[in-house]
Amino acid sequence: MKKKVNRRFGMMRKILALCAVIALCMGIPTALAQTGSQGGAALLNAEELFSDRDLNQSPDLSDAVTYTVQSGEDILITEAGVYVLTGSAENVTVCVEAGEKDKVQLVLDGVTVTNSDFPCIYVKSADKVFITTVSDSALSVTGAFRKDGSVNTDGAVFSRADLTLNGTAALTVTSADNGVVCKDDLKITGGTYRITASSKAIEANDSIRIRDGSLTLQAGTDGLHAENKDDDTLGYVYIGGGSISVNAGDDGVHASSLVQIDGGSLEITAAEGIEGTYIQINGGTVSIQARDDGINAAQKSSAYRPTVEVNGGDVSISMGAGDADGVDSNGDIFINGGTVTVTGNSTFDYDGTGQISGGTVIVNGQQVSTLPNQFMGGGPGNMGGPGNMGGPGGRGGWGRGR
Repeated sequence: MKKKVNRRFGMMRKILALCAVIALCMGIPTALAQTGSQGGAALLNAEELFSDRDLNQSPDLSDAVTYTVQSGEDILITEAGVYVLTGSAENVTVCVEAGEKDKVQLVLDGVTVTNSDFPCIYVKSADKVFITTVSDSALSVTGAFRKDGSVNTDGAVFSRADLTLNGTAALTVTSADNGVVCKDDLKITGGTYRITASSKAIEANDSIRIRDGSLTLQAGTDGLHAENKDDDTLGYVYIGGGSISVNAGDDGVHASSLVQIDGGSLEITAAEGIEGTYIQINGGTVSIQARDDGINAAQKSSAYRPTVEVNGGDVSISMGAGDADGVDSNGDIFINGGTVTVTGNSTFDYDGTGQISGGTVIVNGQQVSTLPNQFMGGGPGNMGGPGNMGGPGGRGGWGRGR
């Protein structure tokens, strides 16, 4: 279903061009200054998104401290280090309250925690926390969450600092609200995750970055959700690998600013498949079954003009009956490479430019050389191309690995 926006594209084009010139003159990196990506250049530099420690799946246990969870007894961690968690218990919270420069690694070694109303893992403060699985573990919250003062702790794993999930084993998360919540940058680089949540399966403020791993997400609302309500240039999702299966009541993937897919396998069954302001697919396999729009670019961020751009990969979209679009953009659609297959009553809908310059586009079983447009009258044409007045990155710059 198309979400209408106020279209002042002529003025926006002039502003974007001026910002790009100013940025270049000031020496700002070209990735921040570009005014469009019709040529297929990746918006995020994948090499800068993950640190070496993010990618290390085997923890160093030489100086580790081991805790065996006991029912009704919380565990408080106040300084940097490696901490192994084992055992089975109820109503236990592992609370990290460390210094702003401290890095804490929680190693899940066959631990099972079931809570009634509070996170199983709660990161109040730290520079960064790693949750590393070395043996299959499970975390569950069964009832309505209670607050910690003014903090709405609404996830089975709840972190107010940067969070990395990695390891070699499986983590099962079940929640009466959200599964994993991070109020900063959330990275997933390895491990197996089975998350069932009444609301969002995985939620982050600044970014969700996935490099590898196997994720099976069952969500009442969104599968992957990135949104920063204080800064709409943040809130992005990057997928560079792994296997992701999402069954969601609302959006499979939702980002305020950018969704960039470089690789991996993404299978979505949802009301709406992928939603963001700028959606760029450079590789991988994307399969979407949607009751509403399959891919929807709508104005949620001041950093971009709504755009769907496909440069590579294999994208397959199957739509339900009714007023739903396969690929819907309140701005532009650029197909530069890859294969895009759309099946449905309304396959493409765009308000700006719809352009095929490469790749293969198949609409209801027939290959096409020009994009059809559900928009009555064929749309207003090219009014400036996609605008990029900057990009996500927050404290870490443009996705700097931390």
